[in-house]
Amino acid sequence: MATYVYETIPQNPGEAPVCFEFKQGMHDAKLTEHPVTGKPVRRLISGGYIRVQGDAPTAGSVTDPSWHQRD
Repeated sequence: MATYVYETIPQNPGEAPVCFEFKQGMHDAKLTEHPVTGKPVRRLISGGYIRVQGDAPTAGSVTDPSWHQRD
């Protein structure tokens, strides 16, 4: 089972989206409405966590100014 991040789609000006996580199988259809409120939702794309051992940078360190690219 994977955990997906969804957010409600605001229907009125000034309404803020509500984010929530939902566990479902990778082959299950994506949600189209909030399971409790019934409001329309969209699935968000989010990154995973990557950790590399050794000299390679860990995820996010490329934007760290102290990291320098090697030739």
